[in-house]
Amino acid sequence: MAGMCCGVNMVGGETETAKPVEPPSSQSARRRRMEIHQQFRFVASDVAVAPPLENGRKRQKVEVVVPLPPRKSSKLAPGSNEDEENKYFAVNGCGCVVSSSSSDRTPKFGMTSVCGRRRDMEDTVAIHPCFSKADSENHSNLHFFGVYDGHGCSHVAMRCKDRMHEIVKEEVETARDSSSWKETMKRSFSRMDREITDWSNAAADVSTSPCRCELRTPQCDAVGSTAVVAVVTPDKIIISNCGDSRAVLCRNGSAIPLSVDHKPDRPDELERIQEAGGRVIYWDGARVLGVLAMSRAIGDNYLKPYVISDPEVTIIDRTNEDDCLILATDGLWDVVSNDTACGVARICLQSRKPASPVRSPGRSCDATENASAGESSDKACADASILLTKLALARHSTDNVSVVVVDLRRNL
Repeated sequence: MAGMCCGVNMVGGETETAKPVEPPSSQSARRRRMEIHQQFRFVASDVAVAPPLENGRKRQKVEVVVPLPPRKSSKLAPGSNEDEENKYFAVNGCGCVVSSSSSDRTPKFGMTSVCGRRRDMEDTVAIHPCFSKADSENHSNLHFFGVYDGHGCSHVAMRCKDRMHEIVKEEVETARDSSSWKETMKRSFSRMDREITDWSNAAADVSTSPCRCELRTPQCDAVGSTAVVAVVTPDKIIISNCGDSRAVLCRNGSAIPLSVDHKPDRPDELERIQEAGGRVIYWDGARVLGVLAMSRAIGDNYLKPYVISDPEVTIIDRTNEDDCLILATDGLWDVVSNDTACGVARICLQSRKPASPVRSPGRSCDATENASAGESSDKACADASILLTKLALARHSTDNVSVVVVDLRRNL
């Protein structure tokens, strides 16, 4: 409690002689005003600031609101209103202008990638929000999510992690036609497969082996990776799958598979392999030539043309009933059903907690790290991916486990 008596301020039981008030025109007053102005990095126009209160009492904190600068009229659609255009944008905490339209909101996500009971970690995850802008006029962004499960070694999966989103971006921006998504994704996977072949052959000429697989196979021909890739747009979900990783959509509580595992004993895959002159031999399960337990993959040059890199592409429209999208390697799907995975993820999303800061996505955990060491942009999505990973391990999954959960809800 503070008071004033006979020119003396009494605060917290201590006394302090009041200093005389300097006239506004004095040099010291002007100097203090200059110091205050220098502390601000920007000046907000048309902002009313409350005057200081009298009697030496502490002023209340004044919140400064920065008005959004108007957009250039040349970018407005014919007949549109500038205020209508500006209402879809807001200034975030970094001072950047970002879209706040519910149809173009960057989806929240969570991911976990663990070695599990395997000796080596061969899974990788790649997450690239806003990796491409499909329509600069409408400010609609594309978001990339990819899960790769390597076999034989990890270098093909790592190469896919580093390059696949860049290739897809180049193909999308070259096509400029959303009706050709299937052709665009097939070209992207084909380019990725050719890069792997060229890179593996070049690595064989290097005297220093970059990875352990070259000690066994000089040209790394026995190394490959699955790839399940999701491109999320404001109105569509494009899933491209090659191998036995899987994408599942949770819509209104129901699980909708967006990919079908490429297993050698799948009737259409079995027929394709046999027509190409190959065989499916049952050795601890169906395997191409008794070796590989999947019929499609990136890499695996020694098994071509029986094992191909052509993806199956699924395009589905987004709705207001969409809950989330789950991408995961077979380390999860071998022991957890689609319905169970969607149920777990939905429960976590319904108990949403405040979002955590965004970190750099895509780094896998090694064998000694805990399942909670995923890279995520949202606490609820991270909890869902962690819980699914722990469920897979509790059910004795023997493979690496990588899970990505993407929140697709619009009415939050």
